[in-house]
Amino acid sequence: MLRVEGLSRRFGGVYALENVSLNVEPGELRGIIGPNGAGKSTLFNLITGHLRANSGNVFFRDEAIDSLGAHARAQRGIAVVYQGARIFRGMTVLENVMVGAHRRTRHGFIEAALRSPRSRREDEAVRLLSAALLTLVGLGGLGDRPAESLPLGQQRSLQLARALAAEPTLLLLDEPASGLREAERHHFAELIRSLRASGLTIVLVEHDVPLVTTLSDRITVLDLGRVIAEGTPAEVREDPAVIGAYLGSPRAS
Repeated sequence: MLRVEGLSRRFGGVYALENVSLNVEPGELRGIIGPNGAGKSTLFNLITGHLRANSGNVFFRDEAIDSLGAHARAQRGIAVVYQGARIFRGMTVLENVMVGAHRRTRHGFIEAALRSPRSRREDEAVRLLSAALLTLVGLGGLGDRPAESLPLGQQRSLQLARALAAEPTLLLLDEPASGLREAERHHFAELIRSLRASGLTIVLVEHDVPLVTTLSDRITVLDLGRVIAEGTPAEVREDPAVIGAYLGSPRAS
Protein backbone atom coordinates (compact mmCIF):
# COMPACT_ATOMS: atom_id res chain seq x y z
CA MET A 1 0.00 0.00 0.00
CA LEU A 2 2.79 2.43 0.97
CA ARG A 3 6.49 2.08 0.20
CA VAL A 4 9.17 4.54 1.26
CA GLU A 5 12.66 4.05 -0.15
CA GLY A 6 15.79 5.84 1.05
CA LEU A 7 13.95 9.02 2.04
CA SER A 8 16.09 11.94 3.22
CA ARG A 9 15.30 15.54 4.06
CA ARG A 10 17.73 18.27 5.14
CA PHE A 11 17.00 21.61 6.72
CA GLY A 12 20.08 23.66 6.04
CA GLY A 13 22.96 21.27 6.65
CA VAL A 14 21.11 19.16 9.20
CA TYR A 15 19.36 15.91 8.33
CA ALA A 16 15.88 15.72 9.84
CA LEU A 17 15.45 12.37 8.06
CA GLU A 18 18.22 10.24 6.57
CA ASN A 19 17.84 7.21 4.30
CA VAL A 20 14.54 6.00 5.77
CA SER A 21 12.76 3.04 4.19
CA LEU A 22 9.58 1.20 5.16
CA ASN A 23 6.81 -0.90 3.63
CA VAL A 24 3.20 -0.82 4.83
CA GLU A 25 1.04 -3.73 3.69
CA PRO A 26 -2.67 -3.39 2.78
CA GLY A 27 -4.84 -3.57 5.88
CA GLU A 28 -1.90 -3.02 8.24
CA LEU A 29 -1.82 -0.58 11.13
CA ARG A 30 1.75 0.71 11.26
CA GLY A 31 2.89 2.72 14.24
CA ILE A 32 5.76 5.21 13.96
CA ILE A 33 7.35 6.30 17.22
CA GLY A 34 10.50 8.00 18.43
CA PRO A 35 11.78 10.56 20.93
CA ASN A 36 11.33 14.29 20.35
CA GLY A 37 13.29 15.35 17.28
CA ALA A 38 13.39 11.82 15.88
CA GLY A 39 11.98 12.88 12.48
CA LYS A 40 8.41 11.57 12.85
CA SER A 41 6.73 14.78 11.68
CA THR A 42 9.16 15.18 8.78
CA LEU A 43 8.44 11.64 7.57
CA PHE A 44 4.70 12.27 7.90
CA ASN A 45 4.91 15.49 5.85
CA LEU A 46 6.99 13.80 3.16
CA ILE A 47 4.35 11.08 2.79
CA THR A 48 1.49 13.58 2.64
CA GLY A 49 3.26 15.84 0.15
CA HIS A 50 3.56 18.89 2.38
CA LEU A 51 7.34 18.58 2.18
CA ARG A 52 9.56 17.40 -0.67
CA ALA A 53 12.45 15.01 -0.09
CA ASN A 54 16.06 15.81 -0.96
CA SER A 55 16.43 12.20 -2.03
CA GLY A 56 14.49 8.95 -2.00
CA ASN A 57 11.02 7.99 -3.19
CA VAL A 58 7.46 7.48 -1.94
CA PHE A 59 5.21 4.92 -3.65
CA PHE A 60 1.47 4.56 -3.07
CA ARG A 61 -0.09 1.41 -4.48
CA ASP A 62 3.02 0.97 -6.64
CA GLU A 63 2.75 4.48 -8.11
CA ALA A 64 5.58 6.94 -7.55
CA ILE A 65 3.93 10.02 -6.01
CA ASP A 66 6.99 12.18 -5.32
CA SER A 67 5.98 14.75 -7.94
CA LEU A 68 2.39 14.99 -6.71
CA GLY A 69 1.14 17.70 -4.37
CA ALA A 70 -0.90 17.03 -1.25
CA HIS A 71 -4.19 17.57 -3.11
CA ALA A 72 -3.35 15.02 -5.80
CA ARG A 73 -2.30 12.48 -3.19
CA ALA A 74 -5.62 13.00 -1.41
CA GLN A 75 -7.46 12.36 -4.69
CA ARG A 76 -5.67 9.02 -4.97
CA GLY A 77 -6.98 7.89 -1.58
CA ILE A 78 -4.61 9.24 1.08
CA ALA A 79 -6.43 10.96 3.94
CA VAL A 80 -4.84 12.82 6.85
CA VAL A 81 -5.85 13.68 10.40
CA TYR A 82 -3.49 16.28 11.85
CA GLN A 83 -2.47 16.85 15.44
CA GLY A 84 -3.75 20.43 15.49
CA ALA A 85 -7.45 21.17 15.26
CA ARG A 86 -7.91 21.92 11.56
CA ILE A 87 -11.56 22.75 11.07
CA PHE A 88 -13.47 25.13 8.84
CA ARG A 89 -14.69 27.89 11.13
CA GLY A 90 -18.01 29.49 10.31
CA MET A 91 -19.36 26.14 9.16
CA THR A 92 -21.39 23.57 11.03
CA VAL A 93 -20.06 20.22 12.18
CA LEU A 94 -22.00 18.46 9.41
CA GLU A 95 -20.78 20.88 6.73
CA ASN A 96 -17.18 20.24 7.81
CA VAL A 97 -17.61 16.53 7.18
CA MET A 98 -19.37 17.12 3.85
CA VAL A 99 -16.29 18.99 2.59
CA GLY A 100 -14.35 15.75 2.92
CA ALA A 101 -16.71 13.99 0.53
CA HIS A 102 -16.10 16.48 -2.30
CA ARG A 103 -14.11 14.03 -4.43
CA ARG A 104 -17.07 11.61 -4.37
CA THR A 105 -19.29 14.00 -6.36
CA ARG A 106 -19.37 14.39 -10.15
CA HIS A 107 -21.53 17.47 -10.76
CA GLY A 108 -19.86 20.78 -11.55
CA PHE A 109 -20.48 24.40 -10.60
CA ILE A 110 -23.20 25.04 -13.18
CA GLU A 111 -25.17 21.96 -12.15
CA ALA A 112 -24.85 22.97 -8.51
CA ALA A 113 -26.01 26.52 -9.24
CA LEU A 114 -29.00 25.24 -11.24
CA ARG A 115 -29.74 22.53 -8.65
CA SER A 116 -29.86 19.85 -11.32
CA PRO A 117 -31.31 16.44 -10.39
CA ARG A 118 -27.83 14.91 -10.26
CA SER A 119 -26.50 17.65 -7.97
CA ARG A 120 -29.47 17.22 -5.62
CA ARG A 121 -29.02 13.44 -5.52
CA GLU A 122 -25.31 13.71 -4.83
CA ASP A 123 -25.72 16.40 -2.18
CA GLU A 124 -28.31 14.30 -0.35
CA ALA A 125 -26.09 11.22 -0.52
CA VAL A 126 -23.15 13.20 0.87
CA ARG A 127 -25.33 14.62 3.65
CA LEU A 128 -26.54 11.16 4.68
CA LEU A 129 -23.01 9.74 4.57
CA SER A 130 -21.65 12.64 6.64
CA ALA A 131 -24.36 12.24 9.26
CA ALA A 132 -23.60 8.51 9.50
CA LEU A 133 -19.88 9.23 9.96
CA LEU A 134 -20.63 11.72 12.73
CA THR A 135 -22.54 8.97 14.51
CA LEU A 136 -19.62 6.58 13.95
CA VAL A 137 -17.13 8.92 15.65
CA GLY A 138 -19.48 9.76 18.51
CA LEU A 139 -20.75 13.14 17.30
CA GLY A 140 -24.25 12.10 16.28
CA GLY A 141 -26.78 14.84 16.98
CA LEU A 142 -24.16 17.61 16.88
CA GLY A 143 -24.26 18.24 13.13
CA ASP A 144 -25.95 21.65 13.40
CA ARG A 145 -23.51 23.06 15.94
CA PRO A 146 -20.74 25.47 14.87
CA ALA A 147 -17.59 23.41 14.42
CA GLU A 148 -15.47 25.82 16.45
CA SER A 149 -17.74 25.35 19.48
CA LEU A 150 -16.60 21.73 19.95
CA PRO A 151 -13.92 20.94 22.55
CA LEU A 152 -10.55 19.65 21.35
CA GLY A 153 -11.38 15.97 21.64
CA GLN A 154 -14.54 16.33 19.59
CA GLN A 155 -12.75 18.50 17.01
CA ARG A 156 -10.24 15.65 16.58
CA SER A 157 -13.13 13.23 16.05
CA LEU A 158 -14.63 15.68 13.56
CA GLN A 159 -11.39 15.70 11.57
CA LEU A 160 -11.46 11.92 11.49
CA ALA A 161 -15.04 11.88 10.20
CA ARG A 162 -14.09 14.38 7.48
CA ALA A 163 -11.11 12.23 6.45
CA LEU A 164 -13.28 9.11 6.28
CA ALA A 165 -15.84 10.93 4.11
CA ALA A 166 -13.33 10.76 1.25
CA GLU A 167 -13.33 6.95 1.45
CA PRO A 168 -9.54 6.69 1.77
CA THR A 169 -7.51 3.54 1.25
CA LEU A 170 -4.70 4.91 3.44
CA LEU A 171 -5.37 6.92 6.60
CA LEU A 172 -2.51 8.90 8.17
CA LEU A 173 -2.92 9.93 11.80
CA ASP A 174 -0.55 12.55 13.24
CA GLU A 175 -0.52 12.20 17.05
CA PRO A 176 -4.31 11.88 17.29
CA ALA A 177 -4.26 11.35 21.07
CA SER A 178 -2.31 14.53 21.82
CA GLY A 179 -4.15 16.72 24.34
CA LEU A 180 -7.03 14.31 24.83
CA ARG A 181 -8.42 13.33 28.23
CA GLU A 182 -8.30 9.70 29.29
CA ALA A 183 -11.90 8.94 28.32
CA GLU A 184 -11.38 10.64 24.94
CA ARG A 185 -8.19 8.65 24.35
CA HIS A 186 -9.99 5.40 25.11
CA HIS A 187 -12.82 6.27 22.71
CA PHE A 188 -10.37 7.27 19.98
CA ALA A 189 -8.40 4.04 20.42
CA GLU A 190 -11.56 1.95 20.11
CA LEU A 191 -12.53 3.84 16.97
CA ILE A 192 -9.11 3.21 15.40
CA ARG A 193 -9.44 -0.49 16.24
CA SER A 194 -12.79 -0.65 14.47
CA LEU A 195 -11.36 1.07 11.38
CA ARG A 196 -8.44 -1.34 11.37
CA ALA A 197 -10.87 -4.27 11.63
CA SER A 198 -12.74 -2.95 8.58
CA GLY A 199 -9.58 -3.40 6.50
CA LEU A 200 -8.45 0.23 6.28
CA THR A 201 -4.67 0.71 6.09
CA ILE A 202 -3.50 3.11 8.81
CA VAL A 203 -0.18 4.80 9.61
CA LEU A 204 -0.17 6.16 13.16
CA VAL A 205 2.49 8.71 14.14
CA GLU A 206 2.25 9.03 17.90
CA HIS A 207 4.26 10.12 20.94
CA ASP A 208 2.22 7.90 23.28
CA VAL A 209 4.21 4.65 23.15
CA PRO A 210 1.73 2.52 25.18
CA LEU A 211 -1.08 3.56 22.84
CA VAL A 212 0.92 2.67 19.74
CA THR A 213 2.03 -0.70 21.06
CA THR A 214 -1.58 -1.52 21.93
CA LEU A 215 -2.94 -0.64 18.47
CA SER A 216 -0.21 -1.45 15.95
CA ASP A 217 0.53 -4.59 13.95
CA ARG A 218 4.11 -3.43 13.42
CA ILE A 219 6.10 -0.45 14.65
CA THR A 220 8.89 1.57 13.04
CA VAL A 221 11.12 3.42 15.51
CA LEU A 222 13.00 6.58 14.51
CA ASP A 223 15.82 8.32 16.33
CA LEU A 224 17.80 11.29 15.05
CA GLY A 225 16.23 10.88 11.62
CA ARG A 226 17.07 7.21 11.13
CA VAL A 227 15.23 3.92 11.54
CA ILE A 228 16.72 2.16 14.56
CA ALA A 229 14.19 -0.68 14.91
CA GLU A 230 11.19 -2.25 13.26
CA GLY A 231 9.00 -5.16 14.24
CA THR A 232 6.02 -6.27 16.27
CA PRO A 233 5.19 -4.33 19.44
CA ALA A 234 6.73 -7.12 21.55
CA GLU A 235 9.95 -7.08 19.51
CA VAL A 236 10.25 -3.31 19.65
CA ARG A 237 9.69 -3.16 23.41
CA GLU A 238 12.64 -5.49 23.96
CA ASP A 239 15.02 -3.89 21.45
CA PRO A 240 18.10 -2.44 23.22
CA ALA A 241 18.42 0.37 20.64
CA VAL A 242 14.86 1.49 21.37
CA ILE A 243 15.41 1.35 25.13
CA GLY A 244 18.59 3.36 24.70
CA ALA A 245 16.88 6.00 22.54
CA TYR A 246 14.18 6.63 25.14
CA LEU A 247 16.26 6.19 28.32
CA GLY A 248 19.53 7.66 27.08
CA SER A 249 21.62 4.51 27.33
CA PRO A 250 21.27 0.91 26.19
CA ARG A 251 19.91 -1.61 28.65
CA ALA A 252 22.54 -3.76 30.29
CA SER A 253 22.41 -7.39 29.20
